[in-house]
Amino acid sequence: MKIYAVCGAGIGTSVLLKSNADRVLATLGIEAEVQAVSVSDAMASESLAQVVLITPELKDQIQGIRSEVIPIENIFNLEELTQKLSAALS
Repeated sequence: MKIYAVCGAGIGTSVLLKSNADRVLATLGIEAEVQAVSVSDAMASESLAQVVLITPELKDQIQGIRSEVIPIENIFNLEELTQKLSAALS
């Protein structure tokens, strides 16, 4: 499974989101590759992600992609990440 953690440039918020997603996935016992990427990388036609984690203010910028888009309100809230990733990956 491939998951993208997305922010505008792929070097700020997405890195923090990736780190927390990795922690949550390890706790859940789910094997997945999480990559920090930019919005343009997430929109690329060769994108292989099944799931995209993104902040709500950027969600409209990735309309029409084939991945499941999960908006994350608070990237530091591990409970929110756990709940949303559990629901998406079960």
